[in-house]
Amino acid sequence: MPDTNGARKNKVGIEGDHHMSSPSVSGSCLCGTVKYEISPPFVTFGYCHCLRCRKASGSAHTSNLIADPAHFRWTSGADFVVRYDHPEARSFATCFCRQCGSPLPHKTRSGRELIVPAGSLDEDPGLRPEHHIFWESRAVWWSTEDNLPRFTEYPPGS
Repeated sequence: MPDTNGARKNKVGIEGDHHMSSPSVSGSCLCGTVKYEISPPFVTFGYCHCLRCRKASGSAHTSNLIADPAHFRWTSGADFVVRYDHPEARSFATCFCRQCGSPLPHKTRSGRELIVPAGSLDEDPGLRPEHHIFWESRAVWWSTEDNLPRFTEYPPGS
């Protein structure tokens, strides 16, 4: 249901301004049912190696773009978005398409940031990964040759 500024709330609690500034970057799930747009500027882009992100993605790490939730909106399929908040974690959550299971953007529990799984983007966000976080939790079988900074937890200032 629209609120007073034209934004729309859905069951996973992400609101978006329907009058976002250009240029926006689009994204979607694997089956194409859920689609979204997000506008820069973006806060950061990095790889997370924590155990929860590895389990949620089924990969060695997640590739997450961090953005301002006010610059985001669902363009279709918002009713197919499901959110899971890990009951034992202070802040871990994930959203996914209930039809195909693809990871999708979600607000942090504080609501201050939006986590955008970079693999769900359909276009180049114009930003490249800047760091690895939770490096000491990485999968023992994974290695990289990049020179990005590596942090034990979150980067300083986060």
